[in-house]
Amino acid sequence: MMASSSQLTRLLPFLLLVVLSAGRHEPPPGAPCFERLFSLGDSITDAGNLASVAPNLSVLAFPYGETFFRRPTGRFCDGRLIVDFIAEALKLPFQTPFLAGNKTAADFRQGGNFAASGATALSQQFFRDMGLDLTILPPFSLDVQLEWFKQVLHLLGPTEQERQDIMSRSLLLLGEIGINDYNHPFFQNRSFVNEIRPLVPKVIKKIENATKVIIGLGAKTIVVPGTIPMGCIPRYLTLFQSGNPGDYDAAGCIRWLNDFAEEHNRALRRMLEQVRRDADPAVAVVYADYFGAVLEITRDPVKHGFSKDAALTACCGDGGPHNSGTLIACNATSAVLCPDPSRHVSWDGVHLTDAAYQFVARGVLDGPYAAPPILSECRC
Repeated sequence: MMASSSQLTRLLPFLLLVVLSAGRHEPPPGAPCFERLFSLGDSITDAGNLASVAPNLSVLAFPYGETFFRRPTGRFCDGRLIVDFIAEALKLPFQTPFLAGNKTAADFRQGGNFAASGATALSQQFFRDMGLDLTILPPFSLDVQLEWFKQVLHLLGPTEQERQDIMSRSLLLLGEIGINDYNHPFFQNRSFVNEIRPLVPKVIKKIENATKVIIGLGAKTIVVPGTIPMGCIPRYLTLFQSGNPGDYDAAGCIRWLNDFAEEHNRALRRMLEQVRRDADPAVAVVYADYFGAVLEITRDPVKHGFSKDAALTACCGDGGPHNSGTLIACNATSAVLCPDPSRHVSWDGVHLTDAAYQFVARGVLDGPYAAPPILSECRC
């Protein structure tokens, strides 16, 4: 029977809703909105790669891992990292570290972790040429991690079309990477003006190249985080302590170091904007504002469940005003350990706590510390 014009008028909104819903390809309840999560970067993202090849690391002993896993996992944290919270939100398992896997497709069926603690965007050879001591600078730069990632991609998809399909349904987290390019020379007393600051465009160029490579492999959603506020890190607060009150902001962070971190982040955002303009409109390149998220909990710790007195103090360290007298002094025997890591922003003077990483992750997943938020970019 033919519908009347009035019946059609009433049906139109329903029909339009059906058409639009069909175009969204929404996942069934409980299904992940991305099929895989791949990540590259440094210790902020490393789920155990460096620990797999360096068995004497302090990170492989308590109190590392005490909060969530109840055991050390190779993460430089008392619990989970930002990437772990992202995996949980996407209903995906925690990632297999590349260097800990068996290098079979089954190990990386739902993604993989290629980040390495201490890793840099620039090559190890670059810093060797600078004359740096490479003792704690691993040979796992961003280019190396990209090659690992390509190996896994070929395991998962033998053909070009299969690899493109895999990438189109995966979330790629590229970073954080870059802070160690500055950390290593900073910690070896190199000149900020003559040697460290000039590294920024070189670091950004490396991240740009990696972003374009990943897009070329077929990625449709890439998240590229900026660096955290260096001037609020306990180790830096100890290393560059000053008797001049003007060197510090209202939260107690070192102004010039945060200005430098922002300089890096501005250059990164400019580069990503250009990459977006050059890329296919179907590609989402998301900047994740780790700087803004960490600064928020540092400036207003009590509001977010952290202790005001512990906002700039490591939970696990070797004493002193910021409990970070030396580089990563957290260990099982002599460390000064806080009673409640969830009240601290910093875990070991360089890395953050499970609680702080969770705050950053939520801000990136739901906003306002990613534009657009990751969960708004789900593709199924």
